[in-house]
Amino acid sequence: MNSTSATDDLVGPTVPGHRTAAQRLRKGLSTVLLWSAAALLALMTALVLYQVFTRYVLGTPAAFTEELVRYALIWVSFIAATYAFLQRDHMALTIVVDRFPPGARRGVRLGIDLLVLALAVLVLIVGGAMMAWDSRGDISALLGISRGLVYLISPLAGAGIALAQVLNILEGLRSPSLTAQKEAE
Repeated sequence: MNSTSATDDLVGPTVPGHRTAAQRLRKGLSTVLLWSAAALLALMTALVLYQVFTRYVLGTPAAFTEELVRYALIWVSFIAATYAFLQRDHMALTIVVDRFPPGARRGVRLGIDLLVLALAVLVLIVGGAMMAWDSRGDISALLGISRGLVYLISPLAGAGIALAQVLNILEGLRSPSLTAQKEAE
């Protein structure tokens, strides 16, 4: 008799060569985020090179590039942050937590994951959506686009970070050995 639950299917123990739904979701979303950030970085590089060329070779700088690069930097920063949370490779000061016994360490990490989840929902999703909505009528000077579109990355990244934190919490609750393994790396 097989007594697996939906949670077991999502983050349960893995069979060698078999990925859980959470691992497939994490991998797919990570791939999309990584390629999106890489494309934006390539675009930013091309725009800066174009700006330098038009300024110093042609003598008439392309003004739109500065604003577009600034907006792309905002987007790539939020995309990279979401990727870091999905990979659990974000910056963290662990000097105090590392001194705790494993059980307490697991509890503290779960508490931190819950706080980050709350921050992602309240600040990035709710606050970001409000900021994007409030600035929808504010048109950028050079590009002529709504700044609400620029700020839309905040709730989108917030949703990605919230999803990452839910996956991290479920993974930490279900299989503490995975959390300990990640800590050892």
